[in-house]
Amino acid sequence: MIVLIKTLQVILALSLLIFIHELGHFTFAKLFGIRVDKFFLFFDAGGFKLFSTKDTKWFARLFPKIAASDTEYGIGWLPLGGYCKICGMIDESLDMDQLKQEPKPWEFRTKKAWKRLLVMAGGVMYNFFFAVIAYSCILGIWGQSYYPNEVNAIYVNDLAYDMGFRNGDRILSFDDYVPENFNSLQVDLARRSVHKATVLRGCDTLVLYIDQSMIGAVLNTPGMFDLAVPFTVDSVDISSPNSLLRKGDKVLSLNGITVPFFQDSRQVLAELAGTMAEATVLRDADTLTVPVQVDSSGRIGVYLAMPPYSQKEYGFFSSIPAGVKMTFSAIGSYLQDLKLVATPRTQAYKSVGSFIAIGQVFPSAWDWYQFLQIVALLSIMLGVMNLIPIPGLDGGHILFTLFEMLTGRKPSDKFLMVAQMIGMMLLFALMFLAFGNDIGRLLK
Repeated sequence: MIVLIKTLQVILALSLLIFIHELGHFTFAKLFGIRVDKFFLFFDAGGFKLFSTKDTKWFARLFPKIAASDTEYGIGWLPLGGYCKICGMIDESLDMDQLKQEPKPWEFRTKKAWKRLLVMAGGVMYNFFFAVIAYSCILGIWGQSYYPNEVNAIYVNDLAYDMGFRNGDRILSFDDYVPENFNSLQVDLARRSVHKATVLRGCDTLVLYIDQSMIGAVLNTPGMFDLAVPFTVDSVDISSPNSLLRKGDKVLSLNGITVPFFQDSRQVLAELAGTMAEATVLRDADTLTVPVQVDSSGRIGVYLAMPPYSQKEYGFFSSIPAGVKMTFSAIGSYLQDLKLVATPRTQAYKSVGSFIAIGQVFPSAWDWYQFLQIVALLSIMLGVMNLIPIPGLDGGHILFTLFEMLTGRKPSDKFLMVAQMIGMMLLFALMFLAFGNDIGRLLK
């Protein structure tokens, strides 16, 4: 069931984002009088379609003008995105016989360079605009909440331990940057290629020098910095036998085994399951020994006092500029990620993933907040990726159009076709890398 829910979320998210992207191309093409031959959600591979305005009689009766238009609107059977086929655009969908014919006034290749530029940039513009809308909705409905780094400590995994971090450290700075959001510590460490981290350990301020060869591992190892949760009682469950515990009690040890944080207690409690244990607790200024009953699941029936977090609410009008700011911040962060991927020594290319990796990001149960967060980020990723100046992507078309606008010389159709083929080979190589990485991670 979990796999089904994740799969449906991936299909819905990618379909929505690619539809929005292609709608951007479509809108500007129609605006400039360029004929759009096909506009499809999902791919009609092999010519098989679930729906088409050209082949459906009932649709033609209800909407004769749309059915008779130059554009075929439809739904394909392969749910891997969609496409917008623009007449006269030199891409993988262009008919070679059409290329040999005299260009028609309604074709893409006959339009002025600035119009072609806007048609090609339309998809990216719509993706970024959608991200602004999504982030604005998130901020307006749920607000912005995060754990402030200033007052919270880290609980580390093996990688962070090898880099010199310890449980309970408070990170003061990465080089000259002072992190504000605890949740972003790991990505801050990777994106900024940090050379030294200043931490507060107990009463001492220490400087940790970061081995740059480990930056790639930071990108590929989730959960490097967990939130260190003190084992402090917030309340005792009404059905718990451990009524001797009180709000504010801080558990220091269980049967003599020190548990500085709640995470340290999990293994200890699991081993004590079904027994009576002795808990050493700090209550106000006193240290007490309190007997606690551990149930068969390794729990003692208390609710923890969670570390402080920051919550900021937004109204309708304030959420829009905040959404714009979040969008540009996410664009900048993703550009930093691409820079790391393009730097072989970081081995960040190992973090590149395909549909499989995207599916693992989505939650196992439907959650609108998380769904919008992920879709907004994916929209930005789709937009930025399409700006990469590789033939076959929008960025390649934009690059050649800008060259034409600056020099007054338009690349020949033959050159563009060859460049398109080379670009497609590069894209297939990237897809092969992404699927290879995903399969490698699954096998591990």
